[in-house]
Order: sequence, then structure tokens, then C-alpha cells
Amino acid sequence: LIFIASLLLGTTITISSHHWVMAWTGLEINTLAILPLISKSHHPRAVEAATKYFLTQAAASALVLFSSMTNAWQTGQWDITQLTHPTSCLILTSALAIKLGLVPFHFWFPEVLQGSPLTTGLLLSTIMKLPPIALLYMTSPSLNPTLLTTLAILSTALGGWMGLNQTQIRKILAFSSISHLGWMVIIIAYSPKLTLLNFYLYAMMTTTVFLTLNTTKTLKLSTLMTAWTKTPPLNAMLLLTLLSLAGLPPLTGFLPKWLIIQELTKQDMTPAATLISLLSLLSLFFYLRLAYCTTITLPPHTTNHMKQWRTGKPANITIAILTTMSVMLLPLSPMIPTLI
Repeated sequence: LIFIASLLLGTTITISSHHWVMAWTGLEINTLAILPLISKSHHPRAVEAATKYFLTQAAASALVLFSSMTNAWQTGQWDITQLTHPTSCLILTSALAIKLGLVPFHFWFPEVLQGSPLTTGLLLSTIMKLPPIALLYMTSPSLNPTLLTTLAILSTALGGWMGLNQTQIRKILAFSSISHLGWMVIIIAYSPKLTLLNFYLYAMMTTTVFLTLNTTKTLKLSTLMTAWTKTPPLNAMLLLTLLSLAGLPPLTGFLPKWLIIQELTKQDMTPAATLISLLSLLSLFFYLRLAYCTTITLPPHTTNHMKQWRTGKPANITIAILTTMSVMLLPLSPMIPTLI
């Protein structure tokens, strides 16, 4: 409870701060609160994940502090929105890229997610991404759009490619997170509110997937193949949520992609929009593989796993609400331009 409370506290401090040192403090509280949750199981892999997480986040926090100090040195401003010095903008972009796990600083994220339990993995891929995205949102007018676009396209490409060969579901979800971050970052210089919208919808769909996997206690593809006997309706909905994460049209996940492509073409960035749309097909492949293993068929080869007993306990109401939202929110799209 203490750790969860300090997680929320750190996130709130970062989001609501105006001064760089306060933002840095919030990021540090966040990092220190999630470390015990990662290494809770005392498995060597969990301890390794916690160590990797700590080192990368400490480096990123140091860079955030360094960029804000450079900016204060040159301009005398400690305000987050007044980040104007080009060098500190570059350093800040790379620091937040390390914090988020954007390519080329993405190596820590799949490893950490693989080493931590599913609930902690859920926190890592949703709540822990919020403070860096909030900082990007606040500094977005002064960041370099070319650099951000390059990082975004590389993230979508590598998130798709490296996820193709994975069998561990947490690693697949980590790479899916990296490619989604690419979509968020490409648009932040042009329409920051779209980035936030994309992040909220992504967090909702990822929460649904993680909670569903936590209910069926599934960690890799081979156990996912036999998990359908436990709660068949939940697995059928997991299929739809995965397709929604992939961004297929009648589902919620299509909404941010549609708006982002529209905004990019308005900004005369049609090549970038085409490229990022084609690269999202890579991640569609591994979502389809997950969906295939979830519901469509039992594998042609015989599995060595016993069939699971159907557990009597139904899925809870949270999963039901989240699943419904992550499948059926597309009709809200006419409202969004009015909000943005």
C-alpha cells in the first residue's frame, strides 16, 4: 500500500510541477517506489530486472537534472515550459526517451517487464509512462520535431520487428508498448493533446490485457493455447482487445491511429504517416499470433501441457468494463475533434 501510494504521489508531483527540481523529485519517488514491487518475488531474474531498471532510470533522472541545469544556466529559467536552450532540449529528449524506453534506449524495457510479475508489469507499462509523457507534453513546443519523428519511426519499426520472434507474452507486450510509444511521440510536436489521447486509450487496452492474463495466470504462448478452457468468454474478449491494440477499424485502437495519420497529413508529413502505418503492420502480426493462440484454434501439434480446469470464479467487473471500453469506444470519435 505504501509503495502504491508513493507511486501515485510521485506521478502527481511530476504532472503538477512547474519547477524542474520538483519534476525530478517526482520521477525519483516513482522509481524508488516501483523497485520493491519488481523484486518482490526474490527470483534472480526479478532482482536482475530491478537492478537494470534502477540503473537506467537513475541515468535518465541525472540527464533530466543536467538538461534543466544547463537551461537554467543559459537562460535563468527553472520553469518547465520555458525550456528554450537547444542543447538542453536535446539532452531532455534523450533523457525522456530512456525513461519511456524509446529506441535506441529501449533495451531495458523488455528485460524488466519479463522479470517482473504481471501486475507490476501493468504498472510499468501504464502509470510509469505517464510522468515522462507529461514532461514531453509540457516541453513539446521547444523540442526538435525531426529528432522526435526519427525516434518515433525507429521505435515503431523495432517494436514491431523484435516482437515477431518472441514467445514470452510479457516481452511481446513490452515491444507492443515500444511501438505504441512511437505513435505517441511522432505527433507530440504538432498536436500534444492527441498524444495524451493515444496514451489514455493505450493504457486502457494494456490494462485490460494484463488483467485478463493475470486472471488466467498466463505467461507464455504455450500456456495461452490451453488457457481457453478456464474462462472461454474472457478469452474471446481478449481476442477483441488484442485486435483493438493492433488498431483494427471497428475497435477503439483504430481511433488514435486514424487521428494521428490525419494530423500528420495536415502537417505535410505524408511520407512519415505512410511509413509509420506500414510499420504498424509488423506489430499487427504478433497481435494476430497472440489472438490466434488465444481463441481461434488449438495448435496443430500436440501440446505437452495438461488441459486447464475451468475455474469457477468469474472475471471481475473491472475487466468487464475495461474490455467493453477498449472494444467499443470508436463511435465517440466525432466528439474528439471538439475536445482537441
